[in-house]
Amino acid sequence: MELIELRNIVKTYHLGDVVVPVLRGISATIARGEMVALMGTSGSGKSTLMNILGCLDHPTSGEYHLDGRDVSGLGPDERALIRNRQIGFVFQNFNLLPRTSALDNVAMPLSYSAEHLSDRAARRRAREMLAKVGLEGRMDHEPSQLSGGQQQRVAIARALINRPSIVFADEPTGNLDSKTSVEVLDMFRTLNRESGITVVLVTHDPGVARYAQRVVRIQDGMIIDGAPGSDPEPPAASLFARPKPQGGPA
Repeated sequence: MELIELRNIVKTYHLGDVVVPVLRGISATIARGEMVALMGTSGSGKSTLMNILGCLDHPTSGEYHLDGRDVSGLGPDERALIRNRQIGFVFQNFNLLPRTSALDNVAMPLSYSAEHLSDRAARRRAREMLAKVGLEGRMDHEPSQLSGGQQQRVAIARALINRPSIVFADEPTGNLDSKTSVEVLDMFRTLNRESGITVVLVTHDPGVARYAQRVVRIQDGMIIDGAPGSDPEPPAASLFARPKPQGGPA
């Protein structure tokens, strides 16, 4: 079943009298429970497309159906409700509150949730999410007391706290070393396969893209490749590994 359907999405910006086309008639689908990589170089339009998919922005024209509902013409408040209820985000820079514990960082989105959980219930769910990403012993730590990989795990737990149907990860390994990158991408794959969460990895990196079931390539505001049906082999950790120094003991 399709969770996302785009029909001829166009996005243009106006800089004075100059019209700048960014997305040029994009049509695509993403199935529920799929893990997709949206891949393109800087300036390709991938970030603009992610903003539309994540209901952070709206298209100039075209239709965007999310879970069967046309959301392309909604206003900012209605889009905010959809983001809160259905969408999770993970960013390259983690975006954690600096002097706030991991537990409170994860629980924060529940303050705006339609569920209206009690503080006790919210903190219980936050603890469950942190345990899910392997941070049972780091719940009271602030971001400055955590490694980059641990901070990204907190960000993933926060993205999952409202039980979204889809998570957008924008260059999620951009600030991580090779070993931690593999761990984080393995986590996304596990969440996708075991919990059925739809994951969209937004990246310029072929090594990251290979973790997805399907790669959608965007160039000059148009999709150039990415028809449904491809399912690449799982990548090896060596995609991110640094070469071993030559010589010395084996």
